[in-house]
Amino acid sequence: MMAELDDYVLFAGVVEHCGFAPAGRAMGVPKSKLSRRIAGLEARLGVRLIERSTRRFRVTEIGQALYEHCRTIVLELDRARAVTAEALAEPQGQVRFSCPNGLVAPLAASLPAFLTRYPKVALQIVATDRGVDLIRERIDVALRVRTRIESDASLTMRTLTRSRRILVAGPKLARGIGDRIEALTSVPTLSSTELSGPVTWNLVAEDGAVFDLQHEPRFRCEDFGALRAAAAADLGVALLPDHVCWPDLDAGRLVRLFPEWHAQEGIVHLVFTTRRGLPPAVRAFIDHLATTFQSGVLAPRA
Repeated sequence: MMAELDDYVLFAGVVEHCGFAPAGRAMGVPKSKLSRRIAGLEARLGVRLIERSTRRFRVTEIGQALYEHCRTIVLELDRARAVTAEALAEPQGQVRFSCPNGLVAPLAASLPAFLTRYPKVALQIVATDRGVDLIRERIDVALRVRTRIESDASLTMRTLTRSRRILVAGPKLARGIGDRIEALTSVPTLSSTELSGPVTWNLVAEDGAVFDLQHEPRFRCEDFGALRAAAAADLGVALLPDHVCWPDLDAGRLVRLFPEWHAQEGIVHLVFTTRRGLPPAVRAFIDHLATTFQSGVLAPRA
């Protein structure tokens, strides 16, 4: 099979260079070998591809039609070689990475190792919670958290892990709430939406029970850090991604309320424009992020 493919490549070279002798010089293949290989190809196909004489070189009609297809084969082989060469090249250049605000801090500790390993790579983080347009905004790879992944033929997805939103409050407020989930209806709340009007938190328990809390937040902000600070100041109950709260939970600045209850889990995943032909720097950064999440950067706390 490979020998036959080589014959098609040789045939394309002979036609492109308009003869066996010039093709031999350009391709570094003896003229006699080219002639013998093309003759073998003609024998297998049962057609005449090239009319030969001492004075003239002419491609037959069917030979010309075959040449158009062979050009495609040669182009694809060149692209395959380019992809391989690119993959072996040292990663370099800029990587633009879109990341939700709440995930920048958990990932920050892993970034120096990546930049140290690849000294020719420059990393730019676009910290935002909105859905970016990768093509229009020239984003190489985006990290997203969604309750479900929407398919898009122009994008490639790579699932990393899952994230969970939990209920938290400051120690003083937490002490007065009690142990029943219904108590949330009578305490101030803090929401990560900037939209006006009532907000609904859809909560689920480990045993499958559900509780929908409709409320008018006292404070609204898309920035998780601002919400976390407001909750720690006893201004209200917040529903935040667990990884955003860990430092304050560990330090006692926040208390987790109703540990058996949480919001629907989010799927943490990467989005990029194509698998084929990714620049080495982008591919290396995607692999680094995957390894980082596999190491448990968002693993649930006991």
